[in-house]
Amino acid sequence: MSTAATSHVDPSFIEKFGHAIELLRKVFFAPTGQPFVVAGSGTLTWDATAANLLEPGDDVLCINTGIFGDWFAECIGVYGGKVDSLRPSQFGDRPSLAQIESALKAKKYKLVTITHVDTSSGVLNNVQDICAVVHRVSPQTLIALDGVCSVGAEVIKQEEWGIDVVMTGSQKALGVPPGLAVMVVSKRALEVALTKKSAPTTYFASFKKWLPIMQKYEARQPSYFATPPVQLILALQVSLSQLVAAQGAMDQRFALHRVASAKVKDALESWGLKIVPVNRECAANTLTAVYYPAGVAPADFLGKVGAKGVVLAGGLHPEHATKYFRIGHMNVSVVNDSMLGHLDVTLNAIKAALQECGHKI
Repeated sequence: MSTAATSHVDPSFIEKFGHAIELLRKVFFAPTGQPFVVAGSGTLTWDATAANLLEPGDDVLCINTGIFGDWFAECIGVYGGKVDSLRPSQFGDRPSLAQIESALKAKKYKLVTITHVDTSSGVLNNVQDICAVVHRVSPQTLIALDGVCSVGAEVIKQEEWGIDVVMTGSQKALGVPPGLAVMVVSKRALEVALTKKSAPTTYFASFKKWLPIMQKYEARQPSYFATPPVQLILALQVSLSQLVAAQGAMDQRFALHRVASAKVKDALESWGLKIVPVNRECAANTLTAVYYPAGVAPADFLGKVGAKGVVLAGGLHPEHATKYFRIGHMNVSVVNDSMLGHLDVTLNAIKAALQECGHKI
C-alpha cells in the first residue's frame, strides 16, 4: 500500500494482477474456477451473484443463521428472486441437515445460499455437509457461499464440495484493506450467467463485462472496463502470496484459527461467560460472539476495553444487539500470535474490564 501511485496498464501491475487471479484459485481450492476481483465491498458480491445467476421469479433457498442471511435474501429479492429463508429454532443455532433436505424435496430451487460465518451471531455453517445434501437431493441447484468472514481462515474446498460461487471481501481473513469484492465462480455457474435469457439487471457487476478483463490480466495483457483499485490489488497479491507460501500453507492456517478460537472461547467460559452459538460445533473460528454477564452494562464495558487500546464490536443482530459483544480473531492476529500477542492483549483487556464492571472471576 505504500508504493507510489501506479497505472493499471503498467507492466508490473499487470503481472501482479494476473498472479493474484491465479493465487485465488489456490486459496479457494478451485483449480478450474473463474476469479473476479472488482472494486467494492463484499456486499457487491451478493449483487453480482443474484444479478448474474437469477431470472425473475426463480426460487431461492436461503440458509439463514443471522442478519447477513436476512440481508442476502433481501438483495436477492431486489433482482426478482423468490426467497424462502430457512432459519433455526433459536438465535445462535443453524438449520439442521434434515430441515434443509426437507425444503429441497418440497420445491425445486434455482439457488441455495449459505452464510459460512454470520458475524451477527458467530455461527459457523457446516458447508461441506450442506453441499452434500444439495447435490444428492437437488443436483441441478446452484450453491452460493457468503465467505466474507471465512475465506482464508475456515476450511473451504470450493471445487471438491461443488460450490458454484464463493464470495468474500478483502478486509478480513485475506488481510487486505477494505475495498475489494472477491469471488470465484464455477464453470457451471458461469455458463448459467452467460446464457441468461432475461434482460441484464446490472452493468457494473456483470460477469459478461468482467470476464474478458480477468482473462486478459491473467494472460498478462492490459484491459479495461472500469479502473481497478491498483494499490488494493497490489496488496492482495502480496497477501495471497504469503498465504500460499507459508509453511503448511492453507491447511496449517485453518488449524491455527481453530486453536486461536478455542483459546478465546476457553478463556471467556472460564470467566463465567456464555458464547452465543449453542455449541462449539457451530461456533465460528474467526470470531467469538459472547453474551454480557449479568450486571455488566454494554457501554461501560466496551468503553473500559477501548481505554485499554482494544476495540471490540457490540452486538449486531437487531433483536439481540444489547445482549452480546463480538471479538474478531483472524489473519495475522492468529498466524503471528506468538510474535504480536494480539490474543493475550485482547483477553487481558476483557478480563480487566469485566472485573472493573464488578463481574467476579
